[in-house]
Amino acid sequence: MIPIHTYAKGVLEEHEGEVVSEYPLSLTVNGRELATLVASPHSLNFLVAGFLRLQGFISSLDDFEMLSVCQDFGAANVRIKGELPEKLRPVLTSGCGTGISFSMPVSLPQTVTERRYTPEQIFSLMEMLGREADRYRSHGGIHSAAVGDGERMLVYAEDLGRHNTLDRIAGEALFKGVELSGLMLVTSGRVSTEMAAKAAQLGISLIASRTSPTDMAVKLCSDAGITLVGYVRGGRFQVYSHHQRLLLPAGKIPGVTGVILAGGRSSRMGRNKALLEFGGSPLIETVYRTMAGLFDQVVVVTNDPEDYQFLPCPKIPDIFVGGGSMAGIHAGLSWSSTQRIFVAACDMPFLDPGVVRALAGLMGDEDILVPESDGGLEPLHAFYAKGAIPAMEEVLTAERKKIVDLLLIMGVRVVPAREVALLSPGFASFRNINLPEEYARLTS
Repeated sequence: MIPIHTYAKGVLEEHEGEVVSEYPLSLTVNGRELATLVASPHSLNFLVAGFLRLQGFISSLDDFEMLSVCQDFGAANVRIKGELPEKLRPVLTSGCGTGISFSMPVSLPQTVTERRYTPEQIFSLMEMLGREADRYRSHGGIHSAAVGDGERMLVYAEDLGRHNTLDRIAGEALFKGVELSGLMLVTSGRVSTEMAAKAAQLGISLIASRTSPTDMAVKLCSDAGITLVGYVRGGRFQVYSHHQRLLLPAGKIPGVTGVILAGGRSSRMGRNKALLEFGGSPLIETVYRTMAGLFDQVVVVTNDPEDYQFLPCPKIPDIFVGGGSMAGIHAGLSWSSTQRIFVAACDMPFLDPGVVRALAGLMGDEDILVPESDGGLEPLHAFYAKGAIPAMEEVLTAERKKIVDLLLIMGVRVVPAREVALLSPGFASFRNINLPEEYARLTS
């Protein structure tokens, strides 16, 4: 800790704080002093391995005969199979922390992949990056980067140099056997030529940054077949190359409002399951993203709206307080400006847009359309019309809370399980989380 002075609103105040550590690591390969890497002092074996991999000196762990890092003396001693080139031409890069590369590639491999990413997947991975950085960082001045497959963040790295974060990712992936080809890279720093070149060497298919790319990075990504995205913030971004490879969402389902039920007591879970972490964000946020991609209007039914202020949508209470899930459906249907609603529970992280769209295409004149799974009817993954309101109020007034009581007196269309199974193999779209052991299996 050192004394730091902060100026704000005309006042200079002294306090104690930490600053980023700068650590020079002398790298010797096959008895030859190769370079001094200026980096953060952690996981230096990953940094060294990734640096040598991206310089083309090694391609697998089998290429190492020895890898020794002595942090006390700031030295890494490596022996690899084969010999280093006689002449190495250093290139000083523009990366923070003074990056060094022995050769900027003249030609780069073309990224060839059928994998495409949606804007929501880009925002989601960038949010995961921010959360991970906030979790481990105690001070500013550090760059961070991560790779993901559209569902999960697979490798995370941070360093004072943005180019070092990619070296670290390459090295850790090598040690852990993570295939990087076709993945998405997000970074907190500017995308420069060396960052784009390293990503191309790894087969990265999309790069996204909170800030801007350089003009040469744009050209390199264009030539290498990489989708390059910048200024990812506030629900917006700019695309600089290969915009056609983004997977843009289909149009919204017309005439239907999305309703998320978040009013349960979560008694079996023992805590509010809507706020359980899933993929780096609260479980209900995952459901909201899917619903927002399907419907122009999404609403959360909850009697505790302050718990969900992070969701940018209306929050409404039950009209029949204590009426369970049916009261939530009734509240959403009464509030909706559309004639129909689609209802989903807050604990359904695998809600499948394709299944919801297919069910919407089956709607006719019925007031309720309910799919069937191998576990029976799925009324919390169903469509309801305003014509069902009188019957709902009848059973709720009689304090009959079970949705089956409603279904018995309504004209309900049931989509048989054998048809639903073709839309949702294993009925994954209906999977929810009620017990701690179910959550543990989900996150393990």
